Amino acid sequence: MTRITVWGEYRHEQHNPKVAEIYPDGMHNVIARFLRDAGHTVQTATLDEPEHGLTETVLAETEVLTWWGHLAHDEVDDAIVDRVHKRVLEGMGLIVLHSGHFSKIFRRLMGTTCDLKWREKDEKERIWVVEPGHPIAEGLGSYFEIPQTEMYGERFDIPAPETLVFISWFEGGEVFRSGCCYTRGKGKIFYFRPGHETLPIYYQAEVQRVIANAVRWAAPVDTSPVTFGNVPEFMT
Repeated sequence: MTRITVWGEYRHEQHNPKVAEIYPDGMHNVIARFLRDAGHTVQTATLDEPEHGLTETVLAETEVLTWWGHLAHDEVDDAIVDRVHKRVLEGMGLIVLHSGHFSKIFRRLMGTTCDLKWREKDEKERIWVVEPGHPIAEGLGSYFEIPQTEMYGERFDIPAPETLVFISWFEGGEVFRSGCCYTRGKGKIFYFRPGHETLPIYYQAEVQRVIANAVRWAAPVDTSPVTFGNVPEFMT
């Protein structure tokens, strides 16, 4: 059982009737429910809460943080980004979803623009499993499909993933590195592409399986503190 905080911007759902119809309680609550059903301890946090819901206490108790943002990346306080960044380096897992690629925290951790090509045309996406032995791919076949989605295409300006689990193909012919694993400090990071807000993607069983698998993979194993700086001579 992992202690998870599901962070959602929660703006589209309040201002776009189409999104509100699909996710009346917010995307963050849909994600939280299926993670609870998988046996985890889950709380949620949103942008407009004090400290964006990510207080020192909340983050200290969080083993894995999931992140979905889109409209208001720039409204995330830099002090909170610093706080999340520190926790990732200490060992907290981070699952970055869909348009969270452009979040301050993901760009900070990647050190690049994280920009990409995109097209909103409700095309079919085929997600190929290119690392079938990886824990995040557990329970999947060689590929799965999302019937309608927003296209993301290369070049995706990210560092080369330490492990690339998924590659997506779209009807327009584009491909995209859609499941990327990294480590920063003691923390594990997974970027997962699907999740466009105007489509019911987070209700799809394969998408839920990937996120649940990613949480298990990203959960910290060694939480002991690391010592830096000057130390006395080691004596045997």
